Amino acid sequence: MSSGSPPVALIVGVGEGLGYALGKRFAAAGFKVALTARNAERIERLAEAIVETGGQALALPADARDERAVIELFERLEREQGPIEVVAFNAGAMYRSPIAEMPADMFEEVWRAGCYAGLLVGREAARRMAPRGRGTILFTGVTASLRGGARFAAFAAAKHGLRALAQSIARELGPKGIHVAHVVIDGRIDAQSEDLGLAPDAIAETYYRIHAQSRSAWTFETDLRPWAEKF
Repeated sequence: MSSGSPPVALIVGVGEGLGYALGKRFAAAGFKVALTARNAERIERLAEAIVETGGQALALPADARDERAVIELFERLEREQGPIEVVAFNAGAMYRSPIAEMPADMFEEVWRAGCYAGLLVGREAARRMAPRGRGTILFTGVTASLRGGARFAAFAAAKHGLRALAQSIARELGPKGIHVAHVVIDGRIDAQSEDLGLAPDAIAETYYRIHAQSRSAWTFETDLRPWAEKF
């Protein structure tokens, strides 16, 4: 790619809410954004919406739980679009069940979607960013990243694991020039009511500002909640 090509941002786990908002925000900052999720129709529609507003976006369907698919995603994106400057991991799955009724296979599935997939994405980002000495890796956390609620054992285990993964990656890659951050979304995401829920665009603004921080004052973890939320 030519030196005049736009920087590339990869958003993994894109739905109508935060994933789409992240795509819009980084596109508005001049990035070419790649939207990734298993649902090809949805991310193609969202990528088109970003393009219609003047941004650069493309849809790359992939299952973040599939190691080969994640490797191929990174290889293709760097080969066709250029070096990836930002990766935002926003994938996950939630399942609620009394512990006595928890299916073991469901527990594993939630962990694969929320933690194992984070390992695959973080590893592939590190393999490409570390030799260049620059880049940002952003992980989406939730309240369950900090405390496990009743009936949320699977979700809390996955999110606790993702937070620990982010901490380890940050401590390893920070000295190599890679900014790794974990954002705790402590509340319900709701684009319709900023008084009761977190607005996706406001959350996305925080992600972008973390990426734009001076390396002399990097954030590792920040928590976000609406002003009226008790904590």
